Amino acid sequence: MTHVSERGGAPGESTGGSGEERRVWKGSGGRSVRKRTSYADAGVSIDAGERAVELLKSKVKDTRRPEVMGDLGGFAGLFRLDTGRYRHPILASSTDGVGTKLVIAQQLDIHDTVGIDLVAMVVDDLVACGAEPLFLLDYIACGEVLPDKVAEIGAGIADGCRYAGCALLGGETAEHPGVLRPDEYDISATGVGVVEESEILGPDRVEVGDVVIAMKSSGLHSNGYSLVRHVLLGAGRMRLDTVIEEFGRQRTLGEELLTPTKIYAKDCLKLIAEAEVRALAHVTGGGIPGNLVRILPETVDAVVNRSTWRPQPIFDLVQAKGRIEDSEMEATFNMGVGMFAIVSAEDADRALATLAGRGVDAWQVGEVIEGTGQVQMIGQHTRG
Repeated sequence: MTHVSERGGAPGESTGGSGEERRVWKGSGGRSVRKRTSYADAGVSIDAGERAVELLKSKVKDTRRPEVMGDLGGFAGLFRLDTGRYRHPILASSTDGVGTKLVIAQQLDIHDTVGIDLVAMVVDDLVACGAEPLFLLDYIACGEVLPDKVAEIGAGIADGCRYAGCALLGGETAEHPGVLRPDEYDISATGVGVVEESEILGPDRVEVGDVVIAMKSSGLHSNGYSLVRHVLLGAGRMRLDTVIEEFGRQRTLGEELLTPTKIYAKDCLKLIAEAEVRALAHVTGGGIPGNLVRILPETVDAVVNRSTWRPQPIFDLVQAKGRIEDSEMEATFNMGVGMFAIVSAEDADRALATLAGRGVDAWQVGEVIEGTGQVQMIGQHTRG
């Protein structure tokens, strides 16, 4: 994060950029008296924002790549792109947020994991086209800048960038008094990556006979939380500190719901280097069918066999508590798969071995057949 600013306030309030302004008011004697009003009186603390940035500097340095120029505090982040590595470099970009998973973090007062979710949502979209994530810019909007809390959020973002191998190049922390409550915040990020033009992954590479490989998710990831909160915390009246036996290790509902999203970027880049990867699909909103269909040409179908894996217990809990239809579950949640790779049949074993060597739980989930660009979900998930 490069600096702190305020872009909002209660209706009718002045939110000029100057440090202080003068307002005229009448004293008891009727004479005009000038009262000095500071920016802090409007609910914005420049000092608090600067302290938050100082707390984060060491974490941000841990994400630094050789191409990064300068240091925090500039008006823009600078990144020297090594064009010598590419014949025809193509820049890829992605923007995303974490959604209402943030509500759980705010209720539990745990803020050092949602930044990992944020990075995952951005970089795993970038790698889906074959791009290496280069850098990320974050945006934190909060009702009140509490340096320690902002530092926790930022530390999670920095951790995510380290896991993805990209630099946290800069960003913005904005204080919005009168718009957000003091304990409320929202976060988003934009990432930039690069890929050789001839190596862009996508539907045009997918062929009949290719193998579909699934990579296990860490749980719900960062999608469907409005529905989760409705059925578990609303209608279900469950408490976040409730220990759920099925989760194991005396794990509470809140801990499960805050499990960080798995970051696949480095694993997928290694997979691309070792095997003939045709396409990658990051499973986010829309579930398995809604995202896998995005990488299929109109001449083929992808067959996904549910019997090859068992979704984590959190999915069973949500479905049972909400009495949710199977089709709605699959259209909303990842159901235990966070990323798909379509690879050539000849390289399927190599691909699985590469992922296993990196500690990724992956398996052959189906195949590509002649069709009309649809995803065929067959079989039933294993239970118990």
